[in-house]
Amino acid sequence: MTGTIEPKTIDMSTIDMSRVGEFAQQVGGMLAGGATAAMMVLGDRVGLYAALAEAGPVASTELAERAGLAERYVREWLSQQAAVGFVLYSPEGETFTLPPEHAAVLATDDSPASMIGAAPTITGMHRRIDQLAEAFRTGGGIPWGEQDPTTFEAAERFFRVGYRNNLVSEWIPALTGVEDKLRQGARVIDVGCGHGAPMLLLAEAFPRSTFVGYDAHAGSVAVARQRAAEAGLADRVRFEVGHCHGYPDEGVDVITFFDAFHDLGDPVGAAAHARRALADDGTLVLVEPRAGDDLATTLATVPLAPISLAASTFMCTPNSLSQPVGLALGASAGQRTLREVLEQAGFATIRLAAESDFNTVMEASPAP
Repeated sequence: MTGTIEPKTIDMSTIDMSRVGEFAQQVGGMLAGGATAAMMVLGDRVGLYAALAEAGPVASTELAERAGLAERYVREWLSQQAAVGFVLYSPEGETFTLPPEHAAVLATDDSPASMIGAAPTITGMHRRIDQLAEAFRTGGGIPWGEQDPTTFEAAERFFRVGYRNNLVSEWIPALTGVEDKLRQGARVIDVGCGHGAPMLLLAEAFPRSTFVGYDAHAGSVAVARQRAAEAGLADRVRFEVGHCHGYPDEGVDVITFFDAFHDLGDPVGAAAHARRALADDGTLVLVEPRAGDDLATTLATVPLAPISLAASTFMCTPNSLSQPVGLALGASAGQRTLREVLEQAGFATIRLAAESDFNTVMEASPAP
């Protein structure tokens, strides 16, 4: 069902046609990007990027044989990937090559530059357009658990890259006294734990500490428990279904929110509950998407703003609006807004601890 607003009739004689052409090309590029995101998910799902990374220059017949796939489909996929410059095509031998620099982004989750894990997010958005359109009309929310399952997959894979590259080596050392506590043996809670990636990284790095992750989405908690068992860390990491206002713990050394705080309906209340659960010398850690304090700054300084703002429209804002209060900070809240929320929750000391290309890390303490 479309909206009720009638499309405007454009008088083409009154506008600059050269600018129309330039903008049409820009829109064409956006459409190509959307189509390519689907092709990325496909290539990742059937192993074509990994096979290309190993093969070097390869014909479609050989690549199909390597990957155990039908050649005609592989040839068409390769042609599209060549059209957008993801792979290089040599007409002499009719071969395709995935340069190693491209493989670092597309062919593995282990590279610090990997972005292939984010591609299913776009798939999830497309599958939820009708539901979101209805929310636009009613103002209602969409809980995280109602998102497409590919969204959960993408959140774990994409964010885990940043956590693996920054959490233990950069972010933890930047926090006041937290690394020493973790080495000696600290109690850590993660709120909105999802599939548990950052808790598992911390548990592996700091074996004397204990970790508990809470999430309102039972499906994510089940996956997190499985991940902990597979990693052999279930003795010091556990995951529970729990609300951000309801976990019973007290005297906690560190409470974290990894890319989840802005999704909450009542972040002030969640932060206030965390403050009560913390020990007097405890630390709250917010890892949030990098953003400016206003839209103009975000647009000018955050390269991934187009994706972040789309994700915020489809997932973060609807999730918050589905909960009590529904403050709907969005994925581009910025440091100033986050600081105001923490101040309202009663935190006495708040500071920026670290930044990366994708994230801002803030710490807060109940003590002055």
